[in-house]
Amino acid sequence: MNVTLSIDDEVVLLARRRAEALGTSMNQLIREYLERLAGKADPAADAEEFARLSLSANGDSKGWKFNREDLYAERLRWPR
Repeated sequence: MNVTLSIDDEVVLLARRRAEALGTSMNQLIREYLERLAGKADPAADAEEFARLSLSANGDSKGWKFNREDLYAERLRWPR
């Protein structure tokens, strides 16, 4: 089924860029979102996608290690 949406041009541009960075299309992202919203998500497929994205990530922590106390202290400084 084809659906027509009215979406701000800037939102579409930013969404297309995000989709490209994720290696997919905006159409595919919308399709997957609607499938999840409708309850058709496949947990195994979600886990595979997470693993694929994790392996392809180009992140660099530059040696930073998770420290619960530092993160909690930082959270206390956030404005409420």
